[in-house]
Amino acid sequence: MKNPGLLFVFLLLFAGALAQSTPLRIAVAANAQFVIKDLQADFKKQTGVETEAIIGSSGKLAAQIKNGAPYDLFLSADMEFPQSLFKEGFGITAPKEYASGNLVVCSSTGLDLKNWRQLVTGESIKRIAIANPALAPYGKAAEQALRRYGLWDKLKAKLVYGESISQVNTYITTGAVEMGFTTGSLMHEPGDTQKLTWAPVESQVYEKIRQGFTVLRYARQGNYAKAMQFYRYLLSPAAKQILRKAGYQTPS
Repeated sequence: MKNPGLLFVFLLLFAGALAQSTPLRIAVAANAQFVIKDLQADFKKQTGVETEAIIGSSGKLAAQIKNGAPYDLFLSADMEFPQSLFKEGFGITAPKEYASGNLVVCSSTGLDLKNWRQLVTGESIKRIAIANPALAPYGKAAEQALRRYGLWDKLKAKLVYGESISQVNTYITTGAVEMGFTTGSLMHEPGDTQKLTWAPVESQVYEKIRQGFTVLRYARQGNYAKAMQFYRYLLSPAAKQILRKAGYQTPS
């Protein structure tokens, strides 16, 4: 190479241009798979930054991040997974709560769920969907509630586990199960939710579902500035308004 200095400058410019063109990759817990679309659209409108959402259970996404998945931010359905990643050096911003959710029982088979605690032990209910408590915080909350009500052992044979709350919602909306435990935000998602019957689960019987997020170490490989833009955006009044419209509570 006659001019290695010129080649070095070219490579620097190429790397910079590549970083600018790479979308911001956001790992998102399945409960937020619909609201993230509205957040992405509003963020792009405000900043011009392209984003890509990768949807999965919080636990599975956290495992992928530890195994080197190229994600820039992680939006979990709890605080524990982001805190674990931060403590182990995979997160570079202290986890913050961006929303909190609520647990409901839901059915697409026309059931009246006002007295669901009595209903679930009857013969008419054969299958009950719940997200895997080890992977999905809403599944963990459902297990806590059932244990507090003294129903966990009685219902074990009826439980159908979904890898994520998204899979649970599919079981519910398709009628594959008579009822399931899911996020209250399902009632605000697009689709024919008018066919669903639902009832809240008392908030006293499960730990508050505080949803946290963190910027990940991988962002330093090119998307750090954009990741910090989204970090600030998610705590902004505009993002909070979108989250509240989707059925979440937001921190003050």
